[in-house]
Amino acid sequence: MAERVRRTRLAEVRWAHGFSQERLAEAIGMEVSAVRRWERGEQCPRPGQRRALCTVLGLTPAELEALLETDELEPSPPERDDALDALELSRLAQASDVGGGVLDELDERFDELATRYQTVPPEALLAEVRRHCAYVGELWDKRATLAERRRLHALGGWLSLLAATLHVDLRSPGPARSRLRTARLLARHAGHAELEAWTFETEAWRALTTGDHRRAADLSRAALHRAPRGSSVEIQATAQEGRARARMGERRAAYEAIDRVRNLAAGMQLTARREHHYQYDPAKASSYEATTLAWVGDPAAEAPAREVIGGAPPADATAWPRRIVTAHIDLALALLTQDRLDEACEAARTALTSGRVLPANHWRVTEILTAVESRTLPEARDLREAYETQTLRP
Repeated sequence: MAERVRRTRLAEVRWAHGFSQERLAEAIGMEVSAVRRWERGEQCPRPGQRRALCTVLGLTPAELEALLETDELEPSPPERDDALDALELSRLAQASDVGGGVLDELDERFDELATRYQTVPPEALLAEVRRHCAYVGELWDKRATLAERRRLHALGGWLSLLAATLHVDLRSPGPARSRLRTARLLARHAGHAELEAWTFETEAWRALTTGDHRRAADLSRAALHRAPRGSSVEIQATAQEGRARARMGERRAAYEAIDRVRNLAAGMQLTARREHHYQYDPAKASSYEATTLAWVGDPAAEAPAREVIGGAPPADATAWPRRIVTAHIDLALALLTQDRLDEACEAARTALTSGRVLPANHWRVTEILTAVESRTLPEARDLREAYETQTLRP
């Protein structure tokens, strides 16, 4: 078995602030070898060194402590290791330490990772994202032009954002906050308004999953304030605000958000990567409409939920994109409002037995389960068993 890799997240914040290992060591009066040991998790800074790091990097002691926690990472599949090795050989063959060809390839790798987000288990995808974050960090310590440095900031920001999204899905709040902070810093250094807007949208989703609906609405508005006109994040943040308004019982605002999403999505062109998490596909509008309507208790959620389900691959449920699973949950809620209880139980059971309900969405299934059990339905026992099997799965 391949040995696990040990790392801290200190390096990401270091290069988010524009420091090489040498410059950070100089700023805090340490040898560069000490910084390297801290980043590899081989040694912890002493109290005086921690104070210096907090001052230079603008961190609180608690934030620094979280960054110094060591992650033991599962090694990625061999083909992924080979891919990064090939990329490093390509870099070495170029005249520049960081060449445009390597950055183009990394952009393509990120697009692949963001597209696989819909179908790959979050734990597996997170291991790959971490490796790519680490590689971008290594490139940061190489010589690069200002234009290359700007692209590295953007790449690191997108990868950190995807890592944060995966941590939200896995209900890991500490790492999610840390990754989002890094992504936001990198977005600002790169002058990338869309990326910065995505960090607020992702934080809004995290707030929504924890029941902080007002904060979710506020963060969605913050994302909209920064989002470029006509961008994917403008639509996503609008949909996110609609869902937050629905959870707060603000029906009119929720319906207005649905209309805005429809109008914005109507003017978008289909992308080559329809499942890319950060590229809006007009078909996603039906998914957000179904959730928003389900949360305001409108039985009209049934139609868009079924429309989304109609796009599911007919065979293996474990290969479904995640929005298909979400649509089954939305359908169950819509059917409950119509007292079509046996159909609601079946829709919820289908979602659960797919094995693709994320930890961040367990609360949604719990709402359905509570409603079913309160009506003492005979299907409740089977649904409870499916739920416990899913949530207790290692």
